[in-house]
Amino acid sequence: MGSLSKINASAATLTKNRTEESIVPLSGMCVTCVDGCIGMCEIGKSAYRGHEVIYPQPFGILTAASEKNYPVDYSHFNIMGTAVGAVGIEADPDKAIFPNVNVEQKLGANDGIKVKFPMVIPGLGSTNVAKNNWEGLAIGAALSGIMLTIGENVVAMDMTSEIKNGHVVRAPDLENRVKLYKDWQRDGYGMIIVQANVEDTRLGVQEFTIQKLGVEAVELNWGQGAKDIGGEVKIKDLKKAQTLRKRGYVVIPDPLDPDVIKAFEHRSFTEFERHSRIGMVDEESFIKRVEELRQAGAKYVFLKTGAYRPADLARAVKYSSEAKIDLLTVDGAGGGTGMSPWHMMNEWGMPPVEIHSLTYFYADKLAKKGKYLTALAFAGGIAFEDQIFKALALGAPYTKLVGMARAPLCAAMVGKTIGKKIDEEEVPVFVERFGTRKEDIFVAASELKKELGKDFERVPTGALGVYTFVERLAQGLRQLMTGNRKFALEHITRDDIASLTKDAANISGIPYVMDVDKEEVEKILNG
Repeated sequence: MGSLSKINASAATLTKNRTEESIVPLSGMCVTCVDGCIGMCEIGKSAYRGHEVIYPQPFGILTAASEKNYPVDYSHFNIMGTAVGAVGIEADPDKAIFPNVNVEQKLGANDGIKVKFPMVIPGLGSTNVAKNNWEGLAIGAALSGIMLTIGENVVAMDMTSEIKNGHVVRAPDLENRVKLYKDWQRDGYGMIIVQANVEDTRLGVQEFTIQKLGVEAVELNWGQGAKDIGGEVKIKDLKKAQTLRKRGYVVIPDPLDPDVIKAFEHRSFTEFERHSRIGMVDEESFIKRVEELRQAGAKYVFLKTGAYRPADLARAVKYSSEAKIDLLTVDGAGGGTGMSPWHMMNEWGMPPVEIHSLTYFYADKLAKKGKYLTALAFAGGIAFEDQIFKALALGAPYTKLVGMARAPLCAAMVGKTIGKKIDEEEVPVFVERFGTRKEDIFVAASELKKELGKDFERVPTGALGVYTFVERLAQGLRQLMTGNRKFALEHITRDDIASLTKDAANISGIPYVMDVDKEEVEKILNG
């Protein structure tokens, strides 16, 4: 097997090799590194821009995901259809049709949360790419009946927030994010969730959202699959960098240092980095914090954990059980981010198939002991209905949802861009063949217009992008489930997928494709 990683040159860091065909696999350097080269590769660019090259660029208008070719991923499983019977519906060809598949899901205390599609958009926080596309994400998610998470650091990053005695008393950006979702929620489907990290907890962000904004679900954040340190953003404004430093963030270089201020004014550098602190997990404080949130009025408490080592995953599963958490999201390495150290994203953590398989094993172990089982969500690079099916099957019956952020954000950005082109009367040719109005271009728009009436005109095209994307996922998942003769999500089992390689089988416990149905086959042939 060759190198799994692409080193020293990537579109993410705006770098490339001079000898693009002749690369040393070990270092990623050109086979011949020549004196006189201007430095197009990552080493060369780092020679004059230093730590700036650690991160995907340009910040604020992109999301990035790992380029690492992991040894096993979800493509190493296939979905096993059948020609026999139907589960969850009468075995009648006139009734067992894919539009009749139920892809709704319920979870949380007393099954109090209902979603139209088994999906949560995990924490999209203080990065510009999330803020600039929030309208499309929030309205699109609400109309689709799926859950959406407001990520970390939103309050302190908002320069109009009011903080008194170390606690937030007013947070316009956060308030707007919550309102956009709740105003477009339909028939009680979906949920807006507010996440918190160390800094948010110190500011009392979750208590504020519960008591002042009517938020019912909050999420504790141990981390994400993209990185194993705190959240990061770039800041182009000196005053904002100074305010964030005073609000307790780690800001580098120090924006209060006179020499740094001079260098910034001379444009020796143009961006400050704002970093969050890492949390310190222990069972006692975790359970105490969950109780504090419930006493503050939270109806549902979630936990999101990142691609940490197996012992930390075991802690997440066990502590969630002990505290009776309503949803645990497990995020595999490499899935996506608005800003993360590029090499960290590629080279750390448990990849999705491995960490999701372990999560199933740990949950199953607790289930066999009769312990309370938290509903699970699997995240990490999931983008399409086949991956959704496989993730639900791999973790069945404990996995209720998938987490997807980068794909719906892509849909929101594309929808927004098409809207701008419609307004400018410059619709690209490959889009214009469908029409020049949003009702013609977005295939799900006519149905939505019929449902919403006059309110349809207020729906931004970014939201139409998200809604139309989720509509596609829902139909695709229904079709896959019909092929497996499973007509509701609760009927999906681990038996619905097969491993294509022995490695995938060893990791996941899902049988190798040639071993599937062995006993049943013998009965059929010998019967």
